[in-house]
Amino acid sequence: MLFGRKKKNPVKIADKKVVEWKYTTCGYCSTGCSIQVGLNKEGEAVSSRGAAGADVNRGKLCVKGIFEHELFKSSGRGDMPLVRNKIFEGYEETDWDSALDQMAFEITRIQKTWGRDSFAIVSTGQLLTEEFYTLGKLSRAVIGTNNYDGNTTLCMASAVSGYKRSFGSDGPPGCYDDFEHTECLIAWGSNLPEQHPIIYWRIQEAQEKRKFPLIVIDPRVTMLAQKADMHLAIKPGTDVVLLNALCHVILEEGLEDRSYIEAHTNGYEQFEKLVSQYDPTTAAEITGIDEDTIRNVARLYAKADSAMSIWTMGINQSTHGSDGVVGINNLSLVTGNIGKQGGTSLSITGQCNAMGTREWSSCSGLPGYRALENPEHRQEIADYWGIDPEFFPKKRGLTETDIFPAIETGQIKGLWLVATNPMTSMPNTARIRKTLEKLDFLVVQDSYADVETTQYAHMYLPAATWAEKEGVFTNTERRVNVVRQVVKPHGHSKSDLWIFNNVAKRFEQGHRVKFPDQPEQVFDEMRHLSKGRLVDISGMSHDKIEQQKGIQWPYTEAMDKGETDDSTADGKGDQRLYTDGHFSYADGKAKLIPLPFIDNNEKPENDYPFWLNTGRVVEHFHSRTKTGKIGNNNKYSPMPYMEMNPDAASDLGLVHGDYVRCVSKRGDAIVMVQLTQRVPHDMVFIPFHFHDCVNRLTLGLLDPHSRQPAFKQSAVRIEAVEDQHEAAQLCLESREF
Repeated sequence: MLFGRKKKNPVKIADKKVVEWKYTTCGYCSTGCSIQVGLNKEGEAVSSRGAAGADVNRGKLCVKGIFEHELFKSSGRGDMPLVRNKIFEGYEETDWDSALDQMAFEITRIQKTWGRDSFAIVSTGQLLTEEFYTLGKLSRAVIGTNNYDGNTTLCMASAVSGYKRSFGSDGPPGCYDDFEHTECLIAWGSNLPEQHPIIYWRIQEAQEKRKFPLIVIDPRVTMLAQKADMHLAIKPGTDVVLLNALCHVILEEGLEDRSYIEAHTNGYEQFEKLVSQYDPTTAAEITGIDEDTIRNVARLYAKADSAMSIWTMGINQSTHGSDGVVGINNLSLVTGNIGKQGGTSLSITGQCNAMGTREWSSCSGLPGYRALENPEHRQEIADYWGIDPEFFPKKRGLTETDIFPAIETGQIKGLWLVATNPMTSMPNTARIRKTLEKLDFLVVQDSYADVETTQYAHMYLPAATWAEKEGVFTNTERRVNVVRQVVKPHGHSKSDLWIFNNVAKRFEQGHRVKFPDQPEQVFDEMRHLSKGRLVDISGMSHDKIEQQKGIQWPYTEAMDKGETDDSTADGKGDQRLYTDGHFSYADGKAKLIPLPFIDNNEKPENDYPFWLNTGRVVEHFHSRTKTGKIGNNNKYSPMPYMEMNPDAASDLGLVHGDYVRCVSKRGDAIVMVQLTQRVPHDMVFIPFHFHDCVNRLTLGLLDPHSRQPAFKQSAVRIEAVEDQHEAAQLCLESREF
């Protein structure tokens, strides 16, 4: 007897009629996948595929990259500059010259009236590095405001701060290849299958070849936690306590690498004294992780010949995220797990080019990891740019999270937002809305005219997106990869580089500074300024980068000429930093830093009994400005929802699929309930991608070192909604642009 169909039709992939494949680099997360975009005979982008032979993704792409070519024709793209009509309170189109003339006039007016720092600029992690460098030159050397930052403050500032405090410089010391050599991996607040699927695939492949323990520390049973050998469901905001306790066990049992500590670190005595207070019994009461588990994890990590830690927003977006990063670095240093195969402290970056802004945008300093506080650095850049070094400030100005309060208090009157959408991404949305309404002049520069922040703008500038332009990105493992132009910019939109250059021409100071028109010329300036720095890219060029499908820095001219040892003979750069044990502090040593636990989180209590946790889902990216327009991404989660424990829902009389009101001390949001055992009884989880949703609720208390908000620790209550139809309509509105 035959069962089923007698004849099965094989699955067929639709022929997209591709006649040419163009190389580029994915513009979503920080993984840095090499991608090929297929063009048909009309020159339209019709397909995407992973580039074979690329070290990072080895031909694979995630669900976002597979459909990335659809961005070029997605809805809501900006075409012409728009200005607000003061009479009709709407927007009208204008030409580029008129828009930029008016923009320069308003900036000059504001600065002459209230001072140079009364105009602020907030950028992104999405631009090409050449554009970041040019915007930094424009901001620091022409406009001259010190209130200039990037939205990477919302995601990576704690990693930057922690690296600087521990090692004397920013720069992730490890690489993806470490997964293939490590003997123990701890993932702190990181859900790679949804955040960075290709990095997760690299880990999974490494484990299949050579089994090693994977330990996940996360309050939620994430997809990565489900795959882990051990899952430590930590109480939110207590990572520093657990890190201190792990070091306590390591030192108590003599498992530390004493020779490495003595040769390469400072501060051991004070550090040892502090961690002696965090015995496993005490830590268990605070973290919710039993003392035997703490001891077992400490031994596994310390006894491994090589061990590594990775983390994402679960550490960074915390009240004490910078301390969490320093604690991870402490753990690596006391066990000698820095600068060797499989032994590292590796932050998994969020945006495609957050590393580029850290290296070259001059947000927190000057190009190439130079500091505004260093007079020699100010002189070097001033000489190269052709300006008086006294034009530079002597220290960094306000971060993004401090710029908005400064608007509230009247210190800042004008704001230029470049590819960032604070109406969705900043905590406490209601406060941000009122803040934007106070500005004398707001410019929104974005590829999409329908981003939520545009409704508060006095001017909108349409920018080209991703592979409509050319330049480089730097990924999580310091790999520089090239983005080639695949199609022309949409409509009358312009590349960000063109916009920055043409703004500069409208200032007197802008005529003293050279602004190259071509990305490769800008890259040449960066190469020159990188020589001798940690972030040395002097041996690279766009063509060499494409040939290698990415080159890791440092990659010097000497490496490129074959004048160094064989470790860099493959032309792909240095995989790891600090392999010689020499760090970026003046004495060459890293710092072991004592970390007292300061418990100032908002916690659940009677009126607000649930922890609110936030994070990504695999099909969406950030505020859905891109993925919300792509049907094959948006269909998986088209509206805001909340993961809730079934027992907690039963206590409130809720069932799967109900719409509820989630309420905090800042505001409320309507979400659909999804019942799951992934969250504990006293916690709910809401993806952060939806406008007018989760960030209406978040507190966003700032880390004292990094000024990054604590998106992960807020308290809420859940209320049943009587009119389910009306609630459903409100949820549907959250998916629209």
